[in-house]
Amino acid sequence: MKINGNTILITGGATGIGFALAQAFVKEGNNVIVCGRREHKLKEAKSKLPQIHTRVCDLTKEKEQEALYNWIKSDFKDINILVNNAGIQRMIDFKRGISDLTAGENEIDINLTAPIYLSASFIPLLLKQKESAIINVSSGLGFIPIAVMPVYCATKAAMHSFSLSIRHQLRNTPIKVFEVIPPTVDTELDKGARDERGQADKGIPPVEVARATLKALEKNEYEIAIGMAQNLRMGARNNPEQIFQGINQ
Repeated sequence: MKINGNTILITGGATGIGFALAQAFVKEGNNVIVCGRREHKLKEAKSKLPQIHTRVCDLTKEKEQEALYNWIKSDFKDINILVNNAGIQRMIDFKRGISDLTAGENEIDINLTAPIYLSASFIPLLLKQKESAIINVSSGLGFIPIAVMPVYCATKAAMHSFSLSIRHQLRNTPIKVFEVIPPTVDTELDKGARDERGQADKGIPPVEVARATLKALEKNEYEIAIGMAQNLRMGARNNPEQIFQGINQ
């Protein structure tokens, strides 16, 4: 996969891994569009990286997702890479019942439903290009879950499964399907939950994820497990119960 001369849409691209990917892709000479729900974060991203195009979009809202698609289709006809990166992470205690589940944002809508619908929308456009890609950002926790974040981990496991399936469906087309599998990354994803849990290790910098992603894209390595996520992926195949107990002590 070539890593320059592309037109790329990155969801959740104003902060964290998404913004690090935007920086890396811009540096390589790509045309980058980022979308996100928070206008002030998009403005901050644009001030740091003036080359990007930005769009406010809440991907959980069907009309906003449709408007995003129509804008891209009209103004960026040569789009050839979709990066499904937007996501949230919550601690949920099911012993508290439905109230704890519904007290915050819906992880299933943002982490899973939105990228599935975006992929379905954009695949017909991507099929028109000589070379194109879908890049799904999952997580090492999709392989071995942390029990205090059950829905987040389940959505990331589902994204892994989804990536496998559409990669197979699209195997004889111009579209390559990549899965980025990060370890813990030092971003605002958890909104302070690591501090609440007393977790000293805040994770690797987002730029390390971006660097590893572009390197793997260039080599057509479709599953991009980074850092400790490699251990979780292998552990899920070799010794899942021991590793699950180890990270959930």
